Amino acid sequence: MDYVRGLWRNHRRKVFVTVGCLGSGYLLYRLYNSHTRRLADLERELAHERENEELIKTQMKAHFENIQMIVDSTTLPHAMQYLSIRISEEIDVSNVMERLNKGKGMLSSSEKLQLWDELKILSFTRMVLSLWSVTMLSLYIRVQVNILGRHLYVDTARALGSSHLLEELDLIDRDDEQKFLSSADYLVTNAMLSLILDMQAAVKEVLKGKQLKDVITTRVFQETVLRIVDVFMSTGSPHHWIDYLMMPRDIRLSRNTSGSSQSDETVTKFHQLMFETREVLTSTDFTNIVEISLKRFTDALVEEMETQTDGLATGMPLAKVLPQIEKTVPVIIAEPDKNRFLQLIRDLSEVQLFFTLLYANIPQ
Repeated sequence: MDYVRGLWRNHRRKVFVTVGCLGSGYLLYRLYNSHTRRLADLERELAHERENEELIKTQMKAHFENIQMIVDSTTLPHAMQYLSIRISEEIDVSNVMERLNKGKGMLSSSEKLQLWDELKILSFTRMVLSLWSVTMLSLYIRVQVNILGRHLYVDTARALGSSHLLEELDLIDRDDEQKFLSSADYLVTNAMLSLILDMQAAVKEVLKGKQLKDVITTRVFQETVLRIVDVFMSTGSPHHWIDYLMMPRDIRLSRNTSGSSQSDETVTKFHQLMFETREVLTSTDFTNIVEISLKRFTDALVEEMETQTDGLATGMPLAKVLPQIEKTVPVIIAEPDKNRFLQLIRDLSEVQLFFTLLYANIPQ
C-alpha cells in the first residue's frame, strides 16, 4: 500500500496530465466526428438542393419553350388572321384605284389630283398601320402568354408542394384564362377604327408637304415611315397607344392594389392578369423593346420595297411608289409561319432576353 501511495505521489502529476490529454483528445475526436458528420449532411443537403434547382431550371426552360411554341403555332396565327381581315375591310384602296383606272380621259385634273392624294394617304396609312399593328400585337400576345404561363407553372408547383394531386388542381379559373387570352382581340374588335383615324392623322401630318411628283429614294422612304410612327406614338399622353391593345384600366383592381379593402371576390384572377400585363406594357424595358422592334421591322420593310421596286434605290416619283406599297402590305400581314417580319422580331436578341426575364420574374 505504501508502495502504491509512493508511486501515486511520485507520478500523480503525470497521471493527471495523461488523463487530461486523453480526455481532451477524446473530446476533440467527438467534436471532430460530430463536425465531420454535420459537414457531410450539409454537403448532401446542398447537393440535393442543387439537383432540385437544376431540375426546376430544366422544367422551367422546357415550359418556357413550350409557351413560345404555343404563341407561334396557335395564339398568334389566330390573331394575325383576324387582324388581316379587319385591315383589308376598313382600309380599302381598291375603290380609289378603280376610279382612277376607269376615269382615264374622263376625270378633270383636280379630280385626279384629289383621288391620287386620297390614295397616297390611304396607302401609307394602311402600310404603317399594318406594320405597327403586327409588331405590337405580336409583342402583346407574347407578354400575355408568358404572364399566364408563369402563373400556371408557379401555382402548379405550389399545389404539388402541398401534396395536392395534379388531377384535382383548378388553379386558374378556365373562364378567367379564356377571357384573358381572348382580350388580345381588343385591338381588332374595339380599337381598330380609332387606331385608323389616329394613324391617318399622323400620315397626313407627315405627308402634307409631299407631292406626287416628288422623288422618293430608299432613305426618304425609310425616314418617312419612321416619322409617321414617331408622330403617332408621341401624340397624346404617355403610353396612350396601350389603349389600342387592351381595355381601359380596371378601376376596381387599381383601388384594390393600392390598399383598399375591396373584397377578393370582386378582383378575379382575370383582373390580376390584366393589371400585370398593363404594368409590363408601361415599363421602360417594354418601351425599349417596342422601339427596337419597330425600327427592325421598318428596316426589313425598306429592304422588301427595294427588292420589289426597281428604281427606289436611286429614286422614283411618289406616284409610282404607291402601287408598290399596296403590293407589300399583304407581305406585312401574312400568317406567322410565312411572315419574315414577325420572325425577325421574334429572333431579336433583345426581344428574347426580355421575354426570358419576364417569364422568370413575374410577381407572385
